[in-house]
Amino acid sequence: MQVLREILSTVVPAKAGTQRRSWKRHWIPARRNPAWFFAGMAMMGAVANAQTLPYHSPHQTLGAVTCASSLCHGAVRIWKDSPVLQNEYVTYTRTDKHTRAYKVLFNAKSQRIAKNLGLKEGAHNAKICLDCHAHNIPENRRGERFVFADGITCETCHGPAEKYITSHVNPVTDPAAHHQTNLENGLYPLNDAMARAKLCLSCHFGNKDRLVTHRIMGAGHPRMSFELDTFTEIAPKHFVVDKDYSERKKVWDGVQVWATGQALAVAETMDIMVDDKRGRDGLFPELVLFDCHACHHPMSDLRWKPKSVFGASVSPGLVRLNDSNMLMLRALTATLDPALGEKVREQVQKLNRAVAGEGDTKAAAMELKKLSLEAAPVFARTEFNAGVVKRVMTALIDDGLEGHYSDFAAAEQASMALQSVGAFLTKQGALPAAANFNASMKKLNVLLANDEKYQPAQFVAQMKELRNWAGK
Repeated sequence: MQVLREILSTVVPAKAGTQRRSWKRHWIPARRNPAWFFAGMAMMGAVANAQTLPYHSPHQTLGAVTCASSLCHGAVRIWKDSPVLQNEYVTYTRTDKHTRAYKVLFNAKSQRIAKNLGLKEGAHNAKICLDCHAHNIPENRRGERFVFADGITCETCHGPAEKYITSHVNPVTDPAAHHQTNLENGLYPLNDAMARAKLCLSCHFGNKDRLVTHRIMGAGHPRMSFELDTFTEIAPKHFVVDKDYSERKKVWDGVQVWATGQALAVAETMDIMVDDKRGRDGLFPELVLFDCHACHHPMSDLRWKPKSVFGASVSPGLVRLNDSNMLMLRALTATLDPALGEKVREQVQKLNRAVAGEGDTKAAAMELKKLSLEAAPVFARTEFNAGVVKRVMTALIDDGLEGHYSDFAAAEQASMALQSVGAFLTKQGALPAAANFNASMKKLNVLLANDEKYQPAQFVAQMKELRNWAGK
């Protein structure tokens, strides 16, 4: 479980940056009131759904070095009294693994994967590799300073800069320029949780455009493992959320980011499942959508359970869907909106039966997608205070105690979720036994160090210890 080895070793959040940034942009959003807040949530949800992902943008990509001037984002020191740190490019090139994504394609492992897949052009030239290891856009949208060697660049995430570069760099000389202008000119709204989830999931999870398929994994590619808040936290920060930032942009707490990511992950899975080009691989369904260890275990290790949180299992001998994100979605909705949570539970059960041949798979998948997209705005408008987050934590742990994380992928998602909610409660001073909780989390993560040696009974036992500290 390489991913969890890189996760924060403690639920106690790192001390926030102390850089002062007093200079203001030329706009401040309407002050918080219920009418504006809910209208804003609806608007942001619409933006996230309608927003063009950067790799689909019609605008020109100018190249990462466009951001590298010492007067822009290439300063070696943080600027005083600036609304941004100004050293973002330096942080990116020195410490962000995204910048090495393309270079990875030249190593022996990547070349072996390409050979196994019959990619004669090599991993560094193959579209299925470049789509997620570089900013792979059509040649007519590559500016003069575009180079593949930059890997996942500023514009891969923030959007091609052709149209917004002017309004982005001239907020002082042009009073009409502000963040909204940049968004209208193609800046991708990463401060919106749904938009961010949609973008990050497109590579780290997969969508209809690009996906680490079962064939790619069979060729040697690592298993995909992703949770939005956890990966956001372990990435090197190139911004500070302070008063100035909060006035200009929507600030999402980690639990909302986690929750939104889970909802969008389920929606993307359903899209992949019903897509004729992605959902099938010859005679077989796309096996990457199913639980890996339902097949990859000794035949003597009987794993079928007659009942799960989603109801009675259809039958032994059937390959199980990877329902790890669905389990997280159910726990969230059951806590925040019980009626919706029950609909999610019932619909996953219908989907399992449909996959087994007892119903219309496409209809069941699209209904579950609808419910997951219905849940995302619920998470967006929920005030995740300490009381609510404690209820979510309790639901996650209780599901574990009931044995609902018998599959490794489910246990992995539960662990990252508990890391997120634990960090939130610690920051709020609402987890008195934080040190003990953290120690239990370390033990829990040790159990996930090797997916092939995962023992559900040990995970349940550790959950019991965790429950003791969570309730104090």
